[in-house]
Amino acid sequence: MRLTTSLLLTLPITLATAEQPAQKPLQAWLEIAKSYLPTAATAPVASTASKAASTTVTTLTKENWQSVLTPTTTDPFSGPETWMAFFTGGNKTCYGRCTGVETAWNESAVVLAADPTAPKLAMADCDKSPVLCAVWAANPPTVWHIQLPVTGADQSKPATTVRIIGLNTTTTTARDIVKIHTEKTYEKRPVYESALHPFNGWVAQYGLSTPLGYVMYGFANVPSWAFMIVISMGSRFLM
Repeated sequence: MRLTTSLLLTLPITLATAEQPAQKPLQAWLEIAKSYLPTAATAPVASTASKAASTTVTTLTKENWQSVLTPTTTDPFSGPETWMAFFTGGNKTCYGRCTGVETAWNESAVVLAADPTAPKLAMADCDKSPVLCAVWAANPPTVWHIQLPVTGADQSKPATTVRIIGLNTTTTTARDIVKIHTEKTYEKRPVYESALHPFNGWVAQYGLSTPLGYVMYGFANVPSWAFMIVISMGSRFLM
């Protein structure tokens, strides 16, 4: 999903204070961006302002997520590559309550674009990609903080570290999402460990993620009355 120029121009209008009426939109935006970022990250804001207008948040699907969420470097000394993946949904998977959080995510992505140390960004809509969300066992709205390890010089590869941050549908702001990176609030969450871990779980290790995702998606869409009919017929057969 490409963040449009209109979003960039809207951000300073909605967030700028009354003391900034004469500033140009771009300068006002820079001041807002600086307020989100730690002191060490404010210096390069001006030099990366153009990046904000063309930042791309990669859309994840069941077809591309494995190729997208792969380290872009082979340098064993570069450390893990960090991603923040936002899972949202519509009426089916989020009951129509994700609109405000999605707006906050879009605004935070513009701000994070000004920080050269920020993680790469991705998102998935569970209404549009239900199998992907079933594969990940992802429930919207959440942000998954992912640290992808690079294969070491000895060809060893550490486990991928994942932490899941739940987002409140009524109180989450762009600042809260930015703090996941700038204040490392993700460290308050436990490291995710599960058989359904999309990178380390045994389901993924045996290549069963996608087939299981389809099965889970299928069961989730079977109406409850159908289960009752099957149970009723089964009980009669056993009797």
